[in-house]
Amino acid sequence: MRKVIILLLLCLPDLSVPAQQNAVPRVSTASSHVKILDSAFYMPQLNRFRRIWVYVPAQYPKGGRYPVLYMHDGQNLFDDTSSYAGEWGVDEFLDSTRLRNCIVVGIDNGREYRMNEYNPFDHGRFGKGEGDAYVDFIVKTLKPAIDRNFKTARNRSHTFIAGSSMGGLISFHAILKYPRVFGGAGVFSPAFWTAPGIFDIIKIKGKKIRGRVFFYAGQQEGETMVPYTLKAFEMLTAVSKAKISTVIRNEGKHNEARWRAEFPEFYDWIMKK
Repeated sequence: MRKVIILLLLCLPDLSVPAQQNAVPRVSTASSHVKILDSAFYMPQLNRFRRIWVYVPAQYPKGGRYPVLYMHDGQNLFDDTSSYAGEWGVDEFLDSTRLRNCIVVGIDNGREYRMNEYNPFDHGRFGKGEGDAYVDFIVKTLKPAIDRNFKTARNRSHTFIAGSSMGGLISFHAILKYPRVFGGAGVFSPAFWTAPGIFDIIKIKGKKIRGRVFFYAGQQEGETMVPYTLKAFEMLTAVSKAKISTVIRNEGKHNEARWRAEFPEFYDWIMKK
């Protein structure tokens, strides 16, 4: 088993055809179980506002209290009309799976702030790292709000976090920083190349992780993706008692279609007792 990330696609328009003739209306693909909790949820740690999505299982509120999965890049999780590179189909999968269902909270990325909010370290090209403040927002502001308003199982073993690329990086940082809050993390194609300091954090805090960590990486994502992902996997294995699954795909590329394909395996892994 194994994991990784990285790839950019450049699509040029067909200049031989007027743009208005090329435009195809995009139809919402969001399940009826996906709602907007707030279009401008306040983030006091960053003094910004953000749209928050919530997927609630069909059987809710029956069935007791539900696990919660927090995910980044909310624009790309549920609806093709809001995505900029395709959607994960999280809602379609959960609507059809026989696995234990959960509440999924999608947090929109901050667009021009994305590279900063999803990185706990300063970067020479992208600027100041705001990852600590962003993770604090999830733990200290968003999670309490979700727990107040929904029937959630609030303990560590039922609280998870996941994302891809920069979202994979910040998900891994979140479980390192808050091992008593998050019992599992989905680290899809993590952009460790932007944050080499994460390996020092593993040495310091990795031993405290007791939950499940799912790494994914593709061989087609760039030359550092798989090596850096395997390095994190090996370091964490050496210092912690975490249960770790690592998936490496030879054909894996850096895009939503790939992460959509890997999400069911991650979900099955993270929900194991």
